[in-house]
Amino acid sequence: MRIAVVAGALALAGCAGPSSTALQPKPSILLVTLDTTRADSIGPGAAGVETPAFNALAARGRRFTRAYSAVPETLPSHTSMLTGLYPAAHTVHENGRTLPPTFPLAAERLKAAGFHTEALVSSFSLARRFGLARGFDAYDDGDGRPERSARETTDAALARLSQAPAQPLFMWVHYFEPHFPYSPPEPYETKYAAKPYLGEVAAMDEQLGRLIAAFEQRGGAQAAIVIAGDHGEGLGDHGEAFHGNLLYEATVHVPLVIAGPRVRPGATDVPVSTRRIFHTLLDFAGLEPDHSLRAMPDQADIVLGEAMKPFLEYGWQPQVMAVQAKNKSVLSGRVENYDVAADPGETRDLGSAITPPTELREYPLPSLSAARPPETLSAADRQKLASLGYVSSSASPVARRDAPRAADMTSVFPLIDRASTLFVNAKYAEVVPLLKEILTKDPRNLDAVLRLATAQSSLGHGAEAEAAFDRATALAPNSDDVRLYRALHLARGKDWPRAVPLLEQVLAAIPDRLPALEALATLRERENRPQDAMALLVRIDALRPLSGPEFVRLGLTAMAVQDTTTAIKAFESARSVQGDAFRQDLELGVAYLAARRFADARAALDRVPSSHPGYPMALFKRAQVSVLLKEPDSDARIARARAGADATTRELIAREKLFVR
Repeated sequence: MRIAVVAGALALAGCAGPSSTALQPKPSILLVTLDTTRADSIGPGAAGVETPAFNALAARGRRFTRAYSAVPETLPSHTSMLTGLYPAAHTVHENGRTLPPTFPLAAERLKAAGFHTEALVSSFSLARRFGLARGFDAYDDGDGRPERSARETTDAALARLSQAPAQPLFMWVHYFEPHFPYSPPEPYETKYAAKPYLGEVAAMDEQLGRLIAAFEQRGGAQAAIVIAGDHGEGLGDHGEAFHGNLLYEATVHVPLVIAGPRVRPGATDVPVSTRRIFHTLLDFAGLEPDHSLRAMPDQADIVLGEAMKPFLEYGWQPQVMAVQAKNKSVLSGRVENYDVAADPGETRDLGSAITPPTELREYPLPSLSAARPPETLSAADRQKLASLGYVSSSASPVARRDAPRAADMTSVFPLIDRASTLFVNAKYAEVVPLLKEILTKDPRNLDAVLRLATAQSSLGHGAEAEAAFDRATALAPNSDDVRLYRALHLARGKDWPRAVPLLEQVLAAIPDRLPALEALATLRERENRPQDAMALLVRIDALRPLSGPEFVRLGLTAMAVQDTTTAIKAFESARSVQGDAFRQDLELGVAYLAARRFADARAALDRVPSSHPGYPMALFKRAQVSVLLKEPDSDARIARARAGADATTRELIAREKLFVR
């Protein structure tokens, strides 16, 4: 019951009555989020780095020296900032997931209040497909590129500012620096050669200065600005090089400053959550003042946070933190307690000297049985995330009473990171020894076992693959993940019919399991069941955009079952995706002819080159179209068809009544 109450409170956060400031002029609002930026790497107190743009805003705004991310990963952290909810409520615990449409976003609220809304993000981890684009009039995610530089994003933002309408503007700009690999541009590369991470922070700060100057020139004295880190970076602290696995200060303590109308300048050390950015945006917009950072009381509420990636991917202990005043508690199997004011490096666990707040143990945990949401990412999209260091597991983990604590497994982090990237990039020979090493340290890691099995299968090592799949089955006898990956293994070889019932079982349990749909569609074609194959391809298209070759497959399959409408739509989509590489104009022309779209058929058939192996059929079909359109050269078209006929079309021409003159 207590957990249910906490979950309800999390979900209802920010639902308050109308603001008393609703009649105040609406300022233009700029939200800037700094990816992977530690609190000690930027601002007046940062050592070894110069950040004049951030410092200048902090000097005239309000700086929160104890601001905390809700989760140390990009997408879930931003989701909390833009919904006002902890991940336990909005359900996005990791990168690569999608925010359900039921949770209102700040942009939707501001757009409804009369704001023009724009977003410019610098990483594929925040691409529109993940659900944060709702409410934005324009959402620039870099055309699907894995990342773009702060300078590129700033250039795009300044161009958008110059074109924005006169109404109040809400603009969100996300900078991806200083994300690994750290490669700052000159002169920062030379200046910070020993600390390239700080070089990227300094380079980002330069672009921040350009952005703030341009925004304030447009918004005037009433411009409101919020700048926050989404999470930090381990840099080796507590054994974590990057972020996402632990809840120590290096990865969850972030910079946060606000400036604008009725913001009292100065610094406060009251702990705050970056999820309160949502409420602050609504307050600046004159909608709701409750929980706004603009008027945060001296004693704020307890700040919570989570790091569920190791739990959801490997079955390790879940991790929750609670910050109250100067004390911080981390629950992961056992509770660690720190006085982070006196011990910011969290080197001394104070144990029972600190009593954690009850919210720490009441924080709702995600279910392992629901850990793997529908897989809608294409292989190309998974590679984009992998290039950024974000790779999700392949399977729901095994629940285990003796689950290790992430803090005790730091030696495994670099192995998992490297192995995951190699696996996604299909470097199977290199990944096998790494996976074996991981399994010596974590033998019940189902994800590692399945990846080992899949790698061995891809290398053609059948016996090794079967042994690994048997090991996975012993770990998780009823796992649909194990069934799926064994089926994918079987589908590669002569025993592919054995894969069919396994795939059917998986889809009966999880109808939208994308890899199962893809594999079964291929096997239905091998079984000569085109109607079933077509239905599966249509289901795949509803989950993710088909590639050009997949649209061609759908078109050919639809033609095989005489579904002309589906065939035309598929071939048109393939042509749109492939451009000059499209090679199915003959099939498209035939489908148009069957649909009595004669002008479209003419255009398609005229694009068929004489080098095409089906050119005699193209001449025959083009002659039919010519007669049906009553073209003046139809007799010449018929003659060309006869002259260029092969054995198949010669017989068709002889029987064609349209050619009888």
